[in-house]
Amino acid sequence: MPTTSETLDLSGRTAMVTGAASGIGAACVRRLAEAGAAVYAVDRDKAGLDLFAGLAAVTPVAVDLSDLDAVDSLPENVDVLVNNAGIQHISPLEAFPADAWDLIVRLMLTSPFRLIRRVLPHMYAAQWGRIVNVSSVHGLRASAYKAAYVSAKHGLEGLSKVTALEGAAHGVTSNCVNPAYVRTPLVEKQIADQAATHGIPESDVITKVMLTPVAVKRLIEPEEVADLVAFLCGPSSASISGSSFSMDGGWTAH
Repeated sequence: MPTTSETLDLSGRTAMVTGAASGIGAACVRRLAEAGAAVYAVDRDKAGLDLFAGLAAVTPVAVDLSDLDAVDSLPENVDVLVNNAGIQHISPLEAFPADAWDLIVRLMLTSPFRLIRRVLPHMYAAQWGRIVNVSSVHGLRASAYKAAYVSAKHGLEGLSKVTALEGAAHGVTSNCVNPAYVRTPLVEKQIADQAATHGIPESDVITKVMLTPVAVKRLIEPEEVADLVAFLCGPSSASISGSSFSMDGGWTAH
């Protein structure tokens, strides 16, 4: 049976991946470039984008996606859009900073909306497009102390479904991928906050907090998520739209 890498051919296509400087985003950039796409790698971390210096197919674009005017100036000739950028803040609701809420929702929900709105005319004209929203198990389930992140991811799920309904007549699909904890800098940065919030040592956070809800007791690797993203851009995905694909080690099986 052919593998995804053998069947996915994005030659002549242009992709955009946000949050591209590390973790899931970086893995997606490499995977799509490997499939032949020209890729805009978008991240506010200009130095982090240097990791793509040797890849001719990749164009680094240093942009803060919480700046909506900057979002509206990004390229619009995009055939594959991967909305991946995200941040996290952990705090009880009564102490949750309003500015942190506003930033997370703007970055993780409003910015994807603006990007989708920007690239759809190009996709509609071509009668082909793939939008993959990197959601989370927290787009399907809630966890305490993550009000803004959970709310933004739930909103992204709804935005993805509306995009699927409107895009169907134009050859455009829209789906979410929903990983549990992935071995990324975003997850690593949570460890100290999780330890403080739960009153446990940092060394216990992965086993006692992050892996407690999952049946498969391991962190997910970024490349695994990138392969699922690639599948949703491939030849077998034309009728897959408006769906959410759990990669959560059995979390949502409870």
